[in-house]
Amino acid sequence: MEEFVLLPPGYSEDRPWGKFIVLEDTLTHKVKRLIVHPGKRISYQRHQKRTEHWVIIGGTAHITLDDVVTVHMPGDTILIAQGTKHRLANEGDEILVLVEVQRGTYFGEDDIERFDDDFGRK
Repeated sequence: MEEFVLLPPGYSEDRPWGKFIVLEDTLTHKVKRLIVHPGKRISYQRHQKRTEHWVIIGGTAHITLDDVVTVHMPGDTILIAQGTKHRLANEGDEILVLVEVQRGTYFGEDDIERFDDDFGRK
């Protein structure tokens, strides 16, 4: 794993599906704002060192948890337990926005185990 580095508030990264912006990063939790473009989705993945709690802010989220897909609207909250396979998809025509709260022992991007990815990432 990478060395644990705290990211400053406002740090952002573009992704092929949209972008994320770090709102807060500490040794016990990380908070991000995720923006998913219409027709895009994140990889089908899981984490071994953290749980995630998603709050849908805008748009419609199609969320897969261990192969079960559900649809969520603004105001809905979703808990993704550590070790649960999950995917977030925007099948609508407007931007999907959510806040993600990560809790656990490690929050590096290398704690992503990908099972399927539209962009060929491992």
